[in-house]
Amino acid sequence: MLRSSRWTFGLPRYLEEIRVVIREYAVECGLDFFPTFFEVVNFDQMNEIAAYGGFPTRYPHWRHGMEYDKLRKSSTYGLSKIYELVINNDPCTAYLLEGNSTVDQKLVMAHVYAHCDFFKNNQWFAHTNRHMIDEMANHAARIRRYMNRFGVEKVERFLDLCLSIDNLIDIHNPPLVRSNQTDWDDEADDTLGPGDVPKLTAKPYMESYINPPEFIEEQKERLREESIQDASFPSRPQRDVMEFLMTHAPLKQWQRSILEIVREEAYYFAPQGQTKIMNEGWATYWHSKIMTEKALDASEIVDYADHASMVTATSGKQLNPYKMGVELFRHIVMCWDKGRYGKAWDDCDDMEARCAWDTGDGLGMEKIFQIRRTHNDITFIDEFLTHEFVREQKMFAFGYNPRHRRYEIESRQFEEVKQQLLSQLTNMGQPPIAVVDANGSNRGELVLEHDHRGIDLDPGYTMEVLTNLYAFWKRAVSIRTKADGEPIIATFDGSEFKEEKIGE
Repeated sequence: MLRSSRWTFGLPRYLEEIRVVIREYAVECGLDFFPTFFEVVNFDQMNEIAAYGGFPTRYPHWRHGMEYDKLRKSSTYGLSKIYELVINNDPCTAYLLEGNSTVDQKLVMAHVYAHCDFFKNNQWFAHTNRHMIDEMANHAARIRRYMNRFGVEKVERFLDLCLSIDNLIDIHNPPLVRSNQTDWDDEADDTLGPGDVPKLTAKPYMESYINPPEFIEEQKERLREESIQDASFPSRPQRDVMEFLMTHAPLKQWQRSILEIVREEAYYFAPQGQTKIMNEGWATYWHSKIMTEKALDASEIVDYADHASMVTATSGKQLNPYKMGVELFRHIVMCWDKGRYGKAWDDCDDMEARCAWDTGDGLGMEKIFQIRRTHNDITFIDEFLTHEFVREQKMFAFGYNPRHRRYEIESRQFEEVKQQLLSQLTNMGQPPIAVVDANGSNRGELVLEHDHRGIDLDPGYTMEVLTNLYAFWKRAVSIRTKADGEPIIATFDGSEFKEEKIGE
């Protein structure tokens, strides 16, 4: 992919003129963003970039080709269309689709500037690498070097293992307490695992003098004794399973390096999952405001309304983050402009008084800029989703009815709707899992624990993940969880997968 594409940089004159105007409007609205560069790409190039997660210089892997094929077919059959891509970087890089109408290009530019403002100012993005385009290229160079040295299939198989567990990170762990990246020696082939003693590099004929066997055995025995004395390892549950494996699993140095690459990229992309509703809602709010109040000509209003309605269209299959986010931001602006917040508002039980409530505070804009800086999706929904908003947006909770063999509305009650929405957003919808013991059954078994919150693990996924974790750990791997309300432990020992019930 990308090998035959003819890339052109910079914008045509008419688009550059539009960009300058839209940027001025964005600044007037109070948006604060990194320098932003736009590139115009054609249909195939846009799909190629999107398949690489927005980074054309990313490492080679078969899943990127699979994603490209999926995107290309989806676009060809009219099932989806990518209007733009924007990268969290300093400077930000955004891609415009060649052939978009002038109205679409205006909309996309306004949308992009709002995204860039969110990337720069939201605290959940503060720890991300602002030069990730360069870092991705460095990652790709390292992985290609490993492929040249150890073989494409061998490296790609290990990449598959790493990517299968890239959700086993601690997205809430403050960046400052994460371990600093280790400068692994790419040329080293030796395996160092728990209980192993590092050796000094020596020529074969000097090995017995530089690394005396009796000294190595003495150090191994000391480490074993320390391991026995420290019965609890790790000392507390560790949610960052990838880091634990990177530090303690018996891996070769090039394998640790690849695991570190995948982990670093997982942490880079995590805030986008944590703020999807807010980020898209913020961008949609500002592109709507800029377009309708400043950028549109009279002849463009109908086309804009038609295209913008597609962005916020609701679906019976899934939540639309654009619609949810923009409507909630608008609701907050209305509430803080009219003073519909605080103790007096909460204590008012008179429906007529609530409907007519308007203290003229005019604090809506100030409030949403504050929210943009400090919140993620969970805190955004938890704090600002109100009874009135749920009723106005006709939101409801639904579930599968096995008797009727279909999904049905279960409740329109505010608390139930809110709770179901929050449960879907918690940990980005992934099961919270942590390492609790690295010496289970006193045989070096890796024991994980699932923080069960009402949803059972999928048995098929459980078996596959334990199998892949065994490939890292080289010993039995188990996970404690619940199935149908009963505590169980699932184990894979390298040859057999089994589940057993355990006591509370």
